[in-house]
Amino acid sequence: MPSPPEPITEPAPAGTLWRHRNFLLLWAGQTVSEMGSAVTQLALPLTAVVILGASTFQVGLLTSAATAAFAVIALPAGALVDRWAKRRLMIWCDVGRMVIIGSVPVAAALHLLTLGQLYVVAVTAGVGTVFFDVAYQSYLPVVVAREQLVDGNGKLGATQSFAQVAGPGLGGGLVGLVGAARAMGADAISYAISVASLLLIRDREDPPARDGDRAGSTLRAEIAEGLSFVLRHPVLRKIAACTGTANLFGSMGMALEIVFLIRVLRVRPADTGLLIAVASLGGVAGGVFAGRLSRRIGSARIIWYSMLVLGFPQLLIPLAAPGWRIAAFAVGMAFFSFSAVVYNVAQVSYRQAICPPRLLGRMNAAIRWVVWGTIPLGALLGGALGTLAGVRPTLWIAYGGSWAAGWWVFFSPLRHQRQLEDTSLEDHGAPGGGVPGQGGRERPDGAGPQLGD
Repeated sequence: MPSPPEPITEPAPAGTLWRHRNFLLLWAGQTVSEMGSAVTQLALPLTAVVILGASTFQVGLLTSAATAAFAVIALPAGALVDRWAKRRLMIWCDVGRMVIIGSVPVAAALHLLTLGQLYVVAVTAGVGTVFFDVAYQSYLPVVVAREQLVDGNGKLGATQSFAQVAGPGLGGGLVGLVGAARAMGADAISYAISVASLLLIRDREDPPARDGDRAGSTLRAEIAEGLSFVLRHPVLRKIAACTGTANLFGSMGMALEIVFLIRVLRVRPADTGLLIAVASLGGVAGGVFAGRLSRRIGSARIIWYSMLVLGFPQLLIPLAAPGWRIAAFAVGMAFFSFSAVVYNVAQVSYRQAICPPRLLGRMNAAIRWVVWGTIPLGALLGGALGTLAGVRPTLWIAYGGSWAAGWWVFFSPLRHQRQLEDTSLEDHGAPGGGVPGQGGRERPDGAGPQLGD
């Protein structure tokens, strides 16, 4: 999440970012890394299902392990990253994840791979991801000028959408060519490329100076202030509840996605990536049309409209069956991705508009803790319910609950507003006053299109 802009160490070149060397290095490295991560999101559960014969519950547990760090360390990570040099932390996170992910194809080649190792890999790589993501989203204001942030965030956002489409297809091809475990080697290589790109950025980053009002505060006090702001705000707490609920049920569905495709719909492992890539086109469309829909429907109204109206077709997913009815999965998942992206754009814009700049980092860390914290629980519930009640009934619960989460924001002050301009800091009792905060890129992670960040 974006923190208050740090000192810019290099005067940004005038005009386009296409001539900004440091930004291009950052962008190129993360483009490759995003693609590699998309491969692992497909290959990790496939490795458990195809190579190790994991049960439905074990796959759910693996998905939960991959996101457990979000619930445990997101809050302190948000405060700690504000105290450290961002680029150095990003480099060490990438080195760690390169070794962790790379251990899977090595163990598979030596015939030593176990489910226990996959669980350890999922947890430790998740820790690196939490710290990297917080640092990454706070590093862009160090690299580019403030007036170039929108352009930079747009380019980075386009990279993420492209990875969500092309990554699963690439992963499916690699799985078909070298097997699921060895395909994860591509992700390890992508982290090495990301490290190289960060090392090539020339400017040294000074350690961030602490604000006067934070110099004597403790980590606990800083975390508490961000949480208090979110919980006392009548709209922010509804947004957090909506996003957390949607992620709880959505991660239940994501935990069973591979099991549903392979064991129920009888899709070949090599074709799962292609099918997921087609469905992910909905997220790309959401990014393209989010602005237009917001202007047409209303920048405040679109927050609940995206969930309850645009997200309703996700209920097609449990109706999918072998044969031509497999299209129901692709269409339903495309609308699920589309509505998630439109919702994210709308609710993040609202959060940035009403939060005082000095609280942006801590407010975003508090939101991140709430909305990410439900993801591992949802994955665990998905595996358990999938085992007890069956995969298809669990998917009905998962995507029905994901859609119903929109009622949280419908029954909020947003229901009576059309535009974000109708909202002021005074209307909602936000402490500290101030002007709208600087924008930043939302970067949802996980095994599928999660809401919020």
